Amino acid sequence: MTSPIRFIMIGGFLGAGKTTLISRLARHYQTQGKHVCVVTNDQAAGLVDTELLRSQGLDVNEVAGSCFCCNFHGLTDAIEAFETHQRPDIILAEPVGSCTDLIATIAIPMMEQLGEKFVHSPYAVILKPSHGLKILTGGEGRGFSEQAEYIFRKQLEESELILINRIDELSEQQQTQLRDCVEDQYPGRPVLFLSAKTGENVEAVCDSLAGDAAARERFMDVDYDVYAEGEAELGWLNATVALKSSVPMSIDRVVVRIVDLIRARLETLDAEPAHLKVFCSSGDAVGVANLVSSNTATTLSVASQAEGTALTLIINARVSLDPEALQESVDSAVSALAAEFTGHAEMQSIESFRPGRPVPTYRAGT
Repeated sequence: MTSPIRFIMIGGFLGAGKTTLISRLARHYQTQGKHVCVVTNDQAAGLVDTELLRSQGLDVNEVAGSCFCCNFHGLTDAIEAFETHQRPDIILAEPVGSCTDLIATIAIPMMEQLGEKFVHSPYAVILKPSHGLKILTGGEGRGFSEQAEYIFRKQLEESELILINRIDELSEQQQTQLRDCVEDQYPGRPVLFLSAKTGENVEAVCDSLAGDAAARERFMDVDYDVYAEGEAELGWLNATVALKSSVPMSIDRVVVRIVDLIRARLETLDAEPAHLKVFCSSGDAVGVANLVSSNTATTLSVASQAEGTALTLIINARVSLDPEALQESVDSAVSALAAEFTGHAEMQSIESFRPGRPVPTYRAGT
């Protein structure tokens, strides 16, 4: 008898570190001889996460154009496509960072329709400390609206396991403060600290994910009007740029610089980034830089230590700003980047919009 495929869904708000953790988990399971596949998800095509995970040799399918919950069959089709090559032992799924209500719209419908084909791990939600400290402690400062905060809180409410990321950047006092807030406001859930970047405590996360999801007899209430308003607060941009120069350019310098140039333009508009991620490649060499909030530094999350005269940049920006202004900011930053590197930039594709109202394909309990 064929063993069921283990389905692991890692949720969390934009910029929390889902992709980095999924990469760590995949490598961990591969060392156990497991065949691991990944399904990524975005509101539009051209996702940095997909290209990054593929560059690491993972088998990745992308569900683009809507979130998992609004394209349930897109998710199941992506899963079935893996089996045409090699049946997975484990599927890691990364939903859109502005999504919630995933137990009722994804996990339970999968259990009901696909029977014993899958065994579901506890639903884990990864938390970004800069958001957690601001929202859970009632901190002040530039951030997101009550509607966007509603999504963040609903993600924690439906979780079965809460993962507090970036332990390598937190003091003991901050760790205690975050744990106390989470345990007070969302009691009954295991809380684990980890660093997806360094791998600290990732094995403990794997141990927790080895269990089975809890039975759900009731589902959390979700106000889809507030949910839709929270998603629509963010301008969403995906772009692909070809950058060429007559002299070799450092991939790592370029990818960090474009993030800093976009960041500077967002600051002049007082626009809070939920996540800004850029993938830069030349041949097999890859660099990735991230910005996860206005009060954190740009991070070179993947270093290439390589150069090239023809680079491809994939830009994903999720910002509390109208899409037109966001596109103008990115266009301006790309032009400035080309000038700094005495090169020529061609915008091969760009799409900017606000996410539409979520309309789940299925929702258990309704």
